[in-house]
Amino acid sequence: MAWLFQGVILMTISLLIPVCNYDIVALVHSMKSCIGKVPEFLEILIGDDGSAPDFRNKYKSLEEPGVRLIVSEKNIGRAAIRNKLVLEAKGDYLLFIDADAMIPGTAEAYITKWLPYVSKARVICGGILYHKSPPGDPDKILRWKIGWKREQRKAGEREKHPYTLFSTFNVMIDRTVFSKLRFNEELKQYGFEDRLLSYQLKKAGIKILHIDNGLFHEGLESNKEFLNKTKLGLENLSRLYDSVTDKRTFASTVRILRLYNRLALFRLTLLLAGFYIRYKDKMEIKLDSPNPSLILFSLYKVCMFCTFREIHRRRKILPIF
Repeated sequence: MAWLFQGVILMTISLLIPVCNYDIVALVHSMKSCIGKVPEFLEILIGDDGSAPDFRNKYKSLEEPGVRLIVSEKNIGRAAIRNKLVLEAKGDYLLFIDADAMIPGTAEAYITKWLPYVSKARVICGGILYHKSPPGDPDKILRWKIGWKREQRKAGEREKHPYTLFSTFNVMIDRTVFSKLRFNEELKQYGFEDRLLSYQLKKAGIKILHIDNGLFHEGLESNKEFLNKTKLGLENLSRLYDSVTDKRTFASTVRILRLYNRLALFRLTLLLAGFYIRYKDKMEIKLDSPNPSLILFSLYKVCMFCTFREIHRRRKILPIF
């Protein structure tokens, strides 16, 4: 909904925050402070995806002019709640941020930093930040290490692999993109939803621009929770790989798939699957420690993915994406 401001046509921005049972009061209070200060910043939409009553009441208390709560009584999943927000939003550009994000400075500076890039690209990624100091809780050290060493990257580095390093944690998307694409609601299990959208953007010829406008990722899982999410994600990725029609393009957006395909050429995947089955428990004990090895984590992921591929490739799954 572009509008005229002092003789200039402005492209408006809607901020969309999907959430389920997470405290976003500080985040929303921070963001709503710049409604009215930045003319392009139109509204904040909170997408409550089946949260408990206590959390829902917190979200309701945030409602005021410019802040709306969109409720799903039941948990419908990350993709479906985002699609619901897209339908409700009024802005020309839709800024998606995860509920466990936090602004490094002021909301006004954060929103203003997007403006020079509006209309230059239809998809703009701001990036993910992690605190330099490790968390005080050693039980969260693995998630922090992965984030600090592998996920936090400058825009120049992300631009070299724009689709591989795409993330919906902090991304602005022209609403016209959603006339062609949607977050795929068939994905119910956690993991690699971003890769599917990245693949669809690449197939549609929609370029991704990366900029340095990061948000801190505050919601660090415990080591065990993160390892469990890793399993769910890799299982989902294996199923997705069987479901896509253009496997070469999809693999080009996912590093572990490219590695798997190279290993398959040398017939090493079955060997690595056997290694995972035999040493899984020992690897997990070492990863759930105060000083986990990222090299071991990479080996763990590759071996686990080879195991899922050995299971899934025996089943007939029709390509649908």
